[in-house]
Amino acid sequence: MSGLLEVGRVMRAHGLRGDVVVNLTTTRQERLAHGAVLRTTGTAAGTVEIERSSPHSGHWIVHFRGYDTREAAEGLRGTILCAEPIDDPDELWVHRLVGAEVVDQHGVARGHCCEVHAGAASDLLVLDTGALVPVAFVRGQDGDRILVDVPDGLFDL
Repeated sequence: MSGLLEVGRVMRAHGLRGDVVVNLTTTRQERLAHGAVLRTTGTAAGTVEIERSSPHSGHWIVHFRGYDTREAAEGLRGTILCAEPIDDPDELWVHRLVGAEVVDQHGVARGHCCEVHAGAASDLLVLDTGALVPVAFVRGQDGDRILVDVPDGLFDL
């Protein structure tokens, strides 16, 4: 599924009528809007269409069209939900951050972002040099460069 991004994961069945609990791994709630079509992986590889969804206890209760029994919903357990990237220039996207060069406010290249960790206060850019940069310090992105404005001494740790 090259080019697709993971947007959620089916955790378990919910109730008797085919609903499932989904852990949404994106802040874009429109991924679960009525009529949205998502690609799936695992034993249920293919596509699913959202019939209805609602937030519930930090997750989402979702009903996919054609999955109308608890047994059908149980078959979706563990399924990864994927979608095409959304083109929004005002957002920072993990898939665009990973691999990009990190440049500080003085124009000094500090390494490449090799992953993004979810942190308690802020997500963290993990650089190939071992440095961690809170996403809160990201000013923007210029092509394949992440521009950061960090406090003095951050890279000296």
